[in-house]
Amino acid sequence: MAEEHHHHHHLHHHKEEEVPGEVDYKKEEKHHKHLEHLGELGAAAAGAYALHEKHEAKKDPEHGHRHKVEEEIAAAAAAGAGGFAFHEHHEKKDSKKEDEEAHGKKHHHLFG
Repeated sequence: MAEEHHHHHHLHHHKEEEVPGEVDYKKEEKHHKHLEHLGELGAAAAGAYALHEKHEAKKDPEHGHRHKVEEEIAAAAAAGAGGFAFHEHHEKKDSKKEDEEAHGKKHHHLFG
């Protein structure tokens, strides 16, 4: 006796169909928010490592120069990651603004 296989085809209906070439601003905004958070985490981790190396330089004077160099590299990485997070924050804001403009939302400016 042959087994019967039942195939179910589900049709998914979306309230808005994707148009090729159209930008999904909500998806873009979410992407930039994710990158912003990664930048913040990177800045925090590099900053913590810089503080650790600063402590190690005091604790281990024999290798103090090496620790000082590593502290400075970590501090530079923290500054770079912070700058990246700042950049992504503004990209996220731009995506949100573009989404609102694309969908006809009005901006009410109270003071100027």
